[in-house]
Amino acid sequence: MSIRKYLFQPKEALKATCAKGYFDFLSDRTYLKLIYWLRMGKVLNLNNPQTFNEKLQWLKLYDRCPEYTMMVDKYEAKKYVAERIGGEYIIPTLGVWDKFEDIDFGLLPNQFVMKCTHDSGGLVIVREKGKMDIEVARKKINASLNKNYFWGGREWPYKNVKPRIIAEQYLENSSKGLRDYKFFNFNGVPQFTYVSEGMEDHSTAKISFYDFDRKKMEFHRTDYAQFCSQPEFPSNMDEMKRLSAELAQIINCPFVRTDFYSVDNKVFFSEITFSPCSGMIPFEPAEWDKKLGEWIKLPK
Repeated sequence: MSIRKYLFQPKEALKATCAKGYFDFLSDRTYLKLIYWLRMGKVLNLNNPQTFNEKLQWLKLYDRCPEYTMMVDKYEAKKYVAERIGGEYIIPTLGVWDKFEDIDFGLLPNQFVMKCTHDSGGLVIVREKGKMDIEVARKKINASLNKNYFWGGREWPYKNVKPRIIAEQYLENSSKGLRDYKFFNFNGVPQFTYVSEGMEDHSTAKISFYDFDRKKMEFHRTDYAQFCSQPEFPSNMDEMKRLSAELAQIINCPFVRTDFYSVDNKVFFSEITFSPCSGMIPFEPAEWDKKLGEWIKLPK
């Protein structure tokens, strides 16, 4: 089938074609224009980007600091962050392996989290090791190991991350479920956060955006449910904001998201992300895409 026939498929079929890697031969710029149109329903303006999502696409193409690869590696990022804000904020690592077959589950505790270091989907949460389905975990982890996360959204930092498996200490609040606090930093300054819960199952997860007065922002994501009532914020929100600002100023780029957990009033670093949702967040109301874009100052 020629590329012309691919392009004239129905939009959903074309998305599936992209997912299968049939368009990996396209340049990053051409591919991003195609996938942006498919997912956002808009023409991507790279010559004069205005919106938050457009500017993240521009940064994918033109902001390629070699250190970003280490920052998005879920194993290497721990060392990077520990050296800059302190090892006390790092989730203890239980092991790191190149292959699933190398894991000795007898040496792991009853509860742990297993994930791949190079992507965003290879996650297995084990709350009771005796009930763990090893074969299901194997299939999920191996599927992630065999996929280069870069090709789906051309997020350059992931292209050369070494695929590995990492096991971490299981985290859980004694009073409520585990929540993620993701700080949106614009040119080194945290401007707001979004709180997420239940991200191990995206179909039932909740996400809402909040300012630092703990007021809900005027926009939301259409691809996730919102919190029905305002979640209880931990007492160390200011500490997480301070740490986020420290990291953002060290990284020193137009936009970066820095994520943390608060577990029984202790802060733990989660991850660094340069293109949340691959720079294709479905904002509602849509005008907030433009408003947030004004906060990103691209280099000339």
